[in-house]
Amino acid sequence: MGHEAKWQYFRVMYGRYRKVEHRERAKLLDEFCATTGYNRKYAIRLFNGPAPEEQRVRRARGRKPRYSKQTVAILCAVWEAAGYPWSVRLKALLPSWMPWIRKHYRMPGEAEEQLLAMSARQMDRRLTVHKRGQKRKIYGQTKPGTLLKHHIPVKTDRWEVEAAGFAEIDLVSHSGNSGEGEFAQTLNLTDIHSGWTESRALLGKSQIAVQEALDAIQAGLPFRLLGVDSDNGSEFINWHLKRWCDAQQIQLTRGRPYKKDDNAHIEQKNWTHVRKLLGWERYDTAAAVEAINEVYGELRLWMNLYLPSVKLEKKVRVGSKVRRVYSPAQTPLERVLASGSGEKQRVAELKKLRSDLDPFELAQKINRKLERVYALGNRRLSPNAANARREKAVEKTRGGKVPKPDFPTALGNRANTARFPLSHSHDGGCSVTSLMSRRLGQGLHS
Repeated sequence: MGHEAKWQYFRVMYGRYRKVEHRERAKLLDEFCATTGYNRKYAIRLFNGPAPEEQRVRRARGRKPRYSKQTVAILCAVWEAAGYPWSVRLKALLPSWMPWIRKHYRMPGEAEEQLLAMSARQMDRRLTVHKRGQKRKIYGQTKPGTLLKHHIPVKTDRWEVEAAGFAEIDLVSHSGNSGEGEFAQTLNLTDIHSGWTESRALLGKSQIAVQEALDAIQAGLPFRLLGVDSDNGSEFINWHLKRWCDAQQIQLTRGRPYKKDDNAHIEQKNWTHVRKLLGWERYDTAAAVEAINEVYGELRLWMNLYLPSVKLEKKVRVGSKVRRVYSPAQTPLERVLASGSGEKQRVAELKKLRSDLDPFELAQKINRKLERVYALGNRRLSPNAANARREKAVEKTRGGKVPKPDFPTALGNRANTARFPLSHSHDGGCSVTSLMSRRLGQGLHS
């Protein structure tokens, strides 16, 4: 007998049960339990309860919301301001950002307690709606070099370092829709142990320009550079860089050709520190390179002093699934301090900057500098311009009707012109406009 049939039977028996005397009720209960299979005590509760029509109406279950709308709104604003970090990283940065959060959002004490007490998993649930429609991009424009391959060892084993100083490097091109001519490149360097990342823009990718960019990056590191690992591009695999590394007593290694996993650390930073800001536009002037370097000067402080990151410690197999175990979230500066490998004077200067600078105001400053960078882009060779010309040609050949594609194309995706994620209102309230969201549009995923 199905549940609906049992309920119809109960409705009939309920009327009979209420009309008969006490002795007859025992017989009806025996009959009802034998027919439905219900426990006798449960059947008694049903017959002594309200009418079947009232029992069928179920009350909505669930707890009252623990976190207020204001708390969730502030959480979302901080998440956007911090560049959309993973919830574990977001929870780790909240205590150090709290003085500035109070200043910008005038947060009451109750909301502050709720925000600090919220777990990382709960943050994921509250931010689910805002995370839709984001995805990562695969990019790259380097060719394998042919020089010095017998002199530069290939590194394929895991990084097992306990101190800062061993780093991966890579170039990110800003060629737009054409690889011809000379255009801007970003030299990215990330430290394996601490996650400290530095970026430097250069025009072209000559050997001398790469060495000068490395000199500038090395001057800003709070620790001594001990080793660099690169891909097989000719901008790195050359005698010029080999002699520079030998003179600086820096170990030079390379990954396997066409194996991006060998340089996984830097490939991740290429997205978070370069593509996420500058997109896929073309920059091919000295003025644009200078403007990009001004952005990187502020960005290095924002990313390395204020934004925590996590590191994978181990993988545990549970049945058919693999569970990843991460270390507690820390900023790159905190990892440098914990390792004891930092240079005392530079570390002291950075600690003072961290206590003096407002991360929200720093983000606004980066936004203003990015606006100048976008204005210096070569619109004629940008991916969006190429897509517009293509649509115009199709419109002309088909009598003014342009068929809409069934899926987003790489060139037509608005993610090619990504923006930095924070722009505050002038009054310092909770009204936060995400430039990145506007630029990424439908295209864009800790």
